[in-house]
Amino acid sequence: MKVSFKTILSVVTLVMVVLILFFSRHQLEHAWHLLSQVNLWMLGAVALCTVLSYLFSGEMMFSYLRQKHAIKEVSLLTLMRVSLELNFVNHILPSGGVSGVSYANWRLGKLGVTTAKSMMSQAVRYAAGFAATIVLLMISLVVVTIDGNVNRWIILMSALLVIGMSGAVSLFVYVVKSRSRIHRFGDWLQRTTNRLARVATRGRKRKIIKADNIVKLFDDLHRDYIELNRDKSVLAQPFIWALLFIASDIAIFFLTFLALGAVVNPAAILIAYSLASLAGFAIVTPGGAGAYEALMVMVLVTAGMQQGEAIAGVVLARVIILLITIGIGYIFYQLTLNKYGKRAADL
Repeated sequence: MKVSFKTILSVVTLVMVVLILFFSRHQLEHAWHLLSQVNLWMLGAVALCTVLSYLFSGEMMFSYLRQKHAIKEVSLLTLMRVSLELNFVNHILPSGGVSGVSYANWRLGKLGVTTAKSMMSQAVRYAAGFAATIVLLMISLVVVTIDGNVNRWIILMSALLVIGMSGAVSLFVYVVKSRSRIHRFGDWLQRTTNRLARVATRGRKRKIIKADNIVKLFDDLHRDYIELNRDKSVLAQPFIWALLFIASDIAIFFLTFLALGAVVNPAAILIAYSLASLAGFAIVTPGGAGAYEALMVMVLVTAGMQQGEAIAGVVLARVIILLITIGIGYIFYQLTLNKYGKRAADL
């Protein structure tokens, strides 16, 4: 009996979910023991903030698409569902966000969005997120500098994060605003990807990206950037949603610490969160599990927090995020896979 690709994909996804839960078993056990000493009403607020963060994350893309008339009005449930699916894919298939980008192109395509517009909406999402983080980090930098009790390493980390994120945004703008530069980048991307594909498949796959397709895609991206540059007002809404998204993520950790009886400076949480999130792009473990928590704890301890409190709060918050992302995200992902077929995961 021939097994369909969709069935294989569903089984592989389920196996990945089980593996993530297995590798997170110590965190889950730790979180379970912590439940006896936390304020459960406060944890309910943490869960609400987690759900809201997915709404805000989705709006960072959808608000741009609506302004560009690239998508019809979608329901709140659909928006949150797509956002959860993207986060689920990024947790299951860690690849520095590449898996989520590919899945988003396919998923938004089912809502009538072209690949170029989808790519641009995700670029706007990341740019808005970086810009909002930079603004909040600069405010945090002032706050922690005024606070004489904060370790100077935290001030240095804040400054380096601001410089690094500003540089990343500037590099993206530098590449995409020039048609010749973006073509050279597209050519490099095509050759590199196809070379890696040949190595990974031992020569069986000669090409997975065609030159004509990449040229068209990057031409569309360049054109969208030129239009965006002429009307920068369309970035206002994604930026506001990005501020709300980051604020809700910081609130998740702040409220979790509060539920454990600890009051933590939100500025220190923001710095720890930003550093861990950026590192998550380069970490190959699903969802950055392990390294993400270690980085957050390190920064919070450096900021003056007790190590035991830092570990307990970070672990509990991450478990709540993990269970919501994996649990609900998996259900939505499978429903999409069943509805649209095997290409739901051509990542």
